Amino acid sequence: MNRRRAANNFTYISPCVKYMIFLLNFLFWLFGGLLIGIGLYAFHDKWRGTGLIRVNTVYDVLLDISLVLIIFGGVVFIVSFAGCIGALRENTCLLKFYSLCLLIFFLLEMAIAVIGFVFPHTMQSIVEESFTDKIIHKYRDNDDLRNFIDFAQKEFHCCGLSSEGYMDWSMNEYFNCSSPSREQCGVPYSCCINATNIAGGLINIMCGYGVQRLSVAEASKKVWTSGCIEVVRAYAERNLYTIAGVALSVALSQLFVIYLGKTLEGQIDLQKSRWTS
Repeated sequence: MNRRRAANNFTYISPCVKYMIFLLNFLFWLFGGLLIGIGLYAFHDKWRGTGLIRVNTVYDVLLDISLVLIIFGGVVFIVSFAGCIGALRENTCLLKFYSLCLLIFFLLEMAIAVIGFVFPHTMQSIVEESFTDKIIHKYRDNDDLRNFIDFAQKEFHCCGLSSEGYMDWSMNEYFNCSSPSREQCGVPYSCCINATNIAGGLINIMCGYGVQRLSVAEASKKVWTSGCIEVVRAYAERNLYTIAGVALSVALSQLFVIYLGKTLEGQIDLQKSRWTS
Protein backbone atom coordinates (compact mmCIF):
# COMPACT_ATOMS: atom_id res chain seq x y z
CA MET A 1 0.00 0.00 0.00
CA ASN A 2 2.76 2.45 0.96
CA ARG A 3 4.71 1.62 -2.20
CA ARG A 4 1.61 2.25 -4.36
CA ARG A 5 0.95 5.60 -2.64
CA ALA A 6 4.60 6.64 -3.07
CA ALA A 7 4.44 5.71 -6.75
CA ASN A 8 1.30 7.83 -7.22
CA ASN A 9 2.90 10.81 -5.49
CA PHE A 10 6.15 10.57 -7.43
CA THR A 11 6.94 13.53 -9.73
CA TYR A 12 9.78 14.24 -12.10
CA ILE A 13 9.44 17.98 -11.48
CA SER A 14 12.03 19.28 -9.04
CA PRO A 15 10.53 21.83 -6.60
CA CYS A 16 13.99 23.36 -6.23
CA VAL A 17 14.29 24.10 -9.97
CA LYS A 18 10.66 25.19 -10.27
CA TYR A 19 10.67 27.68 -7.42
CA MET A 20 14.16 28.97 -8.17
CA ILE A 21 12.98 30.00 -11.65
CA PHE A 22 9.82 31.46 -10.16
CA LEU A 23 11.67 33.50 -7.52
CA LEU A 24 14.31 34.86 -9.93
CA ASN A 25 11.71 35.91 -12.47
CA PHE A 26 9.41 37.36 -9.83
CA LEU A 27 12.22 39.69 -8.76
CA PHE A 28 12.93 40.69 -12.39
CA TRP A 29 9.18 41.12 -12.96
CA LEU A 30 9.09 43.66 -10.11
CA PHE A 31 12.22 45.34 -11.50
CA GLY A 32 10.63 45.60 -14.95
CA GLY A 33 7.50 47.13 -13.44
CA LEU A 34 9.64 49.64 -11.55
CA LEU A 35 11.42 50.68 -14.76
CA ILE A 36 8.10 51.13 -16.55
CA GLY A 37 6.80 53.24 -13.67
CA ILE A 38 9.90 55.48 -13.64
CA GLY A 39 9.80 55.82 -17.43
CA LEU A 40 6.10 56.72 -17.48
CA TYR A 41 6.58 59.27 -14.71
CA ALA A 42 9.51 60.89 -16.55
CA PHE A 43 7.60 60.85 -19.86
CA HIS A 44 4.50 62.40 -18.29
CA ASP A 45 6.57 65.03 -16.47
CA LYS A 46 8.33 65.97 -19.70
CA TRP A 47 5.06 66.03 -21.69
CA ARG A 48 3.42 68.22 -19.05
CA GLY A 49 6.36 70.62 -19.17
CA THR A 50 6.72 70.91 -22.96
CA GLY A 51 3.31 69.78 -24.20
CA LEU A 52 4.92 68.28 -27.29
CA ILE A 53 7.12 65.20 -27.77
CA ARG A 54 8.22 64.31 -31.28
CA VAL A 55 8.88 60.67 -32.16
CA ASN A 56 9.53 60.68 -35.90
CA THR A 57 12.52 58.35 -36.22
CA VAL A 58 14.09 55.48 -34.33
CA TYR A 59 16.73 57.91 -33.03
CA ASP A 60 13.99 59.94 -31.34
CA VAL A 61 13.17 56.79 -29.35
CA LEU A 62 16.77 55.73 -28.64
CA LEU A 63 17.72 59.21 -27.42
CA ASP A 64 14.66 59.62 -25.21
CA ILE A 65 15.67 58.11 -21.86
CA SER A 66 12.07 57.88 -20.60
CA LEU A 67 11.00 55.89 -23.68
CA VAL A 68 14.08 53.65 -23.40
CA LEU A 69 13.18 52.90 -19.77
CA ILE A 70 9.58 52.10 -20.75
CA ILE A 71 10.61 49.80 -23.61
CA PHE A 72 13.40 48.05 -21.68
CA GLY A 73 11.18 47.70 -18.62
CA GLY A 74 8.37 46.34 -20.79
CA VAL A 75 10.63 43.67 -22.30
CA VAL A 76 11.92 42.63 -18.86
CA PHE A 77 8.35 42.64 -17.49
CA ILE A 78 6.94 40.44 -20.28
CA VAL A 79 9.81 37.94 -20.43
CA SER A 80 10.10 37.54 -16.66
CA PHE A 81 6.31 37.25 -16.38
CA ALA A 82 6.39 34.39 -18.90
CA GLY A 83 9.13 32.64 -16.91
CA CYS A 84 7.37 33.28 -13.62
CA ILE A 85 3.95 31.97 -14.70
CA GLY A 86 5.49 29.25 -16.86
CA ALA A 87 7.35 27.81 -13.89
CA LEU A 88 4.49 28.22 -11.42
CA ARG A 89 1.83 26.72 -13.71
CA GLU A 90 4.27 24.26 -15.33
CA ASN A 91 3.41 25.62 -18.78
CA THR A 92 5.94 24.45 -21.38
CA CYS A 93 4.79 26.99 -24.02
CA LEU A 94 5.59 29.92 -21.74
CA LEU A 95 8.86 28.31 -20.66
CA LYS A 96 9.91 27.81 -24.29
CA PHE A 97 9.10 31.45 -25.05
CA TYR A 98 11.09 32.48 -21.98
CA SER A 99 14.13 30.34 -22.88
CA LEU A 100 14.06 31.56 -26.50
CA CYS A 101 14.02 35.21 -25.39
CA LEU A 102 16.94 34.65 -23.02
CA LEU A 103 18.88 32.90 -25.78
CA ILE A 104 18.28 35.80 -28.19
CA PHE A 105 19.40 38.31 -25.54
CA PHE A 106 22.50 36.22 -24.84
CA LEU A 107 23.48 36.01 -28.53
CA LEU A 108 22.96 39.76 -29.04
CA GLU A 109 25.07 40.56 -25.98
CA MET A 110 27.82 38.22 -27.16
CA ALA A 111 27.81 39.78 -30.64
CA ILE A 112 28.12 43.30 -29.19
CA ALA A 113 30.83 42.16 -26.76
CA VAL A 114 32.87 40.48 -29.52
CA ILE A 115 32.66 43.55 -31.76
CA GLY A 116 33.51 45.82 -28.84
CA PHE A 117 36.52 43.79 -27.65
CA VAL A 118 37.89 42.66 -31.02
CA PHE A 119 37.11 45.77 -33.09
CA PRO A 120 36.99 48.65 -30.58
CA HIS A 121 37.93 51.33 -33.13
CA THR A 122 35.29 50.08 -35.56
CA MET A 123 32.67 50.18 -32.80
CA GLN A 124 33.79 53.69 -31.87
CA SER A 125 33.48 54.86 -35.48
CA ILE A 126 30.00 53.37 -35.86
CA VAL A 127 28.75 55.01 -32.66
CA GLU A 128 30.32 58.35 -33.57
CA GLU A 129 28.85 58.40 -37.08
CA SER A 130 25.42 57.23 -35.94
CA PHE A 131 24.81 59.30 -32.83
CA THR A 132 27.14 62.31 -32.52
CA ASP A 133 25.21 64.86 -34.57
CA LYS A 134 21.81 63.65 -33.32
CA ILE A 135 22.80 63.79 -29.64
CA ILE A 136 24.43 67.21 -30.02
CA HIS A 137 21.38 68.57 -31.88
CA LYS A 138 18.95 67.36 -29.20
CA TYR A 139 20.94 68.67 -26.23
CA ARG A 140 18.55 71.55 -25.53
CA ASP A 141 15.39 69.77 -26.71
CA ASN A 142 15.39 66.93 -24.19
CA ASP A 143 15.93 67.60 -20.47
CA ASP A 144 16.67 63.95 -19.63
CA LEU A 145 19.24 63.69 -22.41
CA ARG A 146 20.82 67.01 -21.41
CA ASN A 147 21.20 65.89 -17.80
CA PHE A 148 22.73 62.60 -18.96
CA ILE A 149 25.23 64.36 -21.26
CA ASP A 150 26.20 66.83 -18.53
CA PHE A 151 26.70 63.96 -16.08
CA ALA A 152 28.86 62.01 -18.57
CA GLN A 153 31.00 65.03 -19.45
CA LYS A 154 31.62 65.88 -15.80
CA GLU A 155 32.31 62.30 -14.70
CA PHE A 156 34.53 61.26 -17.62
CA HIS A 157 36.22 64.67 -18.06
CA CYS A 158 35.27 64.94 -21.72
CA CYS A 159 33.50 67.34 -24.05
CA GLY A 160 31.47 66.37 -27.11
CA LEU A 161 31.33 62.84 -28.41
CA SER A 162 33.51 62.24 -31.47
CA SER A 163 37.23 62.61 -32.06
CA GLU A 164 36.56 66.31 -32.76
CA GLY A 165 35.98 66.73 -29.03
CA TYR A 166 34.77 70.13 -27.88
CA MET A 167 34.34 71.28 -31.51
CA ASP A 168 31.36 68.90 -31.80
CA TRP A 169 29.28 71.60 -30.13
CA SER A 170 29.49 73.69 -33.29
CA MET A 171 26.75 71.38 -34.62
CA ASN A 172 24.30 72.66 -31.99
CA GLU A 173 22.26 75.68 -33.05
CA TYR A 174 22.81 77.41 -29.69
CA PHE A 175 26.59 76.90 -29.56
CA ASN A 176 27.31 77.39 -33.27
CA CYS A 177 29.51 80.41 -34.03
CA SER A 178 26.80 81.77 -36.33
CA SER A 179 24.21 81.64 -33.56
CA PRO A 180 22.81 85.01 -32.38
CA SER A 181 22.74 83.79 -28.76
CA ARG A 182 25.30 84.66 -26.08
CA GLU A 183 26.42 81.00 -26.14
CA GLN A 184 27.82 81.25 -29.69
CA CYS A 185 31.15 79.46 -30.14
CA GLY A 186 30.77 78.04 -26.64
CA VAL A 187 30.28 74.65 -24.97
CA PRO A 188 28.09 73.51 -22.05
CA TYR A 189 29.35 74.31 -18.55
CA SER A 190 29.77 70.55 -17.91
CA CYS A 191 32.82 70.67 -20.22
CA CYS A 192 34.64 73.14 -17.96
CA ILE A 193 37.57 71.97 -15.87
CA ASN A 194 36.55 74.29 -13.04
CA ALA A 195 32.87 75.11 -13.47
CA THR A 196 32.14 75.60 -9.77
CA ASN A 197 33.18 78.71 -7.90
CA ILE A 198 35.11 77.42 -4.87
CA ALA A 199 34.28 80.42 -2.69
CA GLY A 200 30.57 80.65 -3.42
CA GLY A 201 29.92 77.06 -4.44
CA LEU A 202 27.92 78.26 -7.46
CA ILE A 203 28.18 76.86 -10.99
CA ASN A 204 29.46 79.29 -13.59
CA ILE A 205 27.31 78.42 -16.59
CA MET A 206 29.29 80.88 -18.77
CA CYS A 207 32.67 79.20 -18.20
CA GLY A 208 32.60 77.56 -21.65
CA TYR A 209 31.62 80.63 -23.66
CA GLY A 210 33.81 81.32 -26.70
CA VAL A 211 36.16 78.34 -26.34
CA GLN A 212 35.51 77.16 -29.92
CA ARG A 213 37.48 80.21 -31.08
CA LEU A 214 40.52 78.95 -29.17
CA SER A 215 43.14 76.44 -30.27
CA VAL A 216 43.21 73.03 -28.61
CA ALA A 217 46.17 74.06 -26.44
CA GLU A 218 44.41 77.21 -25.23
CA ALA A 219 41.01 75.56 -24.86
CA SER A 220 42.51 72.72 -22.79
CA LYS A 221 43.27 75.25 -20.04
CA LYS A 222 39.56 75.96 -19.61
CA VAL A 223 37.63 72.86 -20.78
CA TRP A 224 38.11 69.16 -21.43
CA THR A 225 38.86 68.81 -25.12
CA SER A 226 38.57 65.05 -25.80
CA GLY A 227 35.34 63.44 -27.00
CA CYS A 228 33.45 61.22 -24.56
CA ILE A 229 33.36 58.15 -26.82
CA GLU A 230 37.16 58.11 -27.08
CA VAL A 231 37.52 58.66 -23.32
CA VAL A 232 35.07 55.87 -22.49
CA ARG A 233 36.85 53.50 -24.92
CA ALA A 234 40.21 54.29 -23.31
CA TYR A 235 38.67 53.76 -19.86
CA ALA A 236 37.30 50.37 -20.99
CA GLU A 237 40.72 49.34 -22.31
CA ARG A 238 42.37 50.27 -18.98
CA ASN A 239 39.83 48.19 -17.08
CA LEU A 240 39.52 45.43 -19.66
CA TYR A 241 39.92 42.50 -17.25
CA THR A 242 37.36 43.86 -14.80
CA ILE A 243 34.80 44.52 -17.54
CA ALA A 244 35.49 41.10 -19.12
CA GLY A 245 35.01 39.42 -15.72
CA VAL A 246 31.67 41.16 -15.16
CA ALA A 247 30.55 40.32 -18.72
CA LEU A 248 31.55 36.68 -18.25
CA SER A 249 29.65 36.49 -14.94
CA VAL A 250 26.52 37.91 -16.56
CA ALA A 251 26.84 35.49 -19.50
CA LEU A 252 27.28 32.46 -17.24
CA SER A 253 24.30 33.57 -15.13
CA GLN A 254 22.14 33.79 -18.25
CA LEU A 255 23.29 30.37 -19.44
CA PHE A 256 22.52 28.93 -16.00
CA VAL A 257 18.97 30.33 -16.07
CA ILE A 258 18.48 29.03 -19.62
CA TYR A 259 19.68 25.62 -18.39
CA LEU A 260 17.19 25.73 -15.50
CA GLY A 261 14.38 26.61 -17.90
CA LYS A 262 15.20 23.79 -20.32
CA THR A 263 15.61 21.37 -17.39
CA LEU A 264 12.15 22.24 -16.08
CA GLU A 265 10.69 21.84 -19.58
CA GLY A 266 12.14 18.34 -19.79
CA GLN A 267 10.85 17.43 -16.34
CA ILE A 268 7.34 18.64 -17.23
CA ASP A 269 7.37 16.60 -20.46
CA LEU A 270 8.46 13.51 -18.52
CA GLN A 271 5.66 14.06 -16.00
CA LYS A 272 3.08 14.47 -18.79
CA SER A 273 4.26 11.27 -20.45
CA ARG A 274 3.84 9.49 -17.12
CA TRP A 275 0.26 10.75 -16.82
CA THR A 276 -0.64 9.68 -20.38
CA SER A 277 1.00 6.27 -20.16
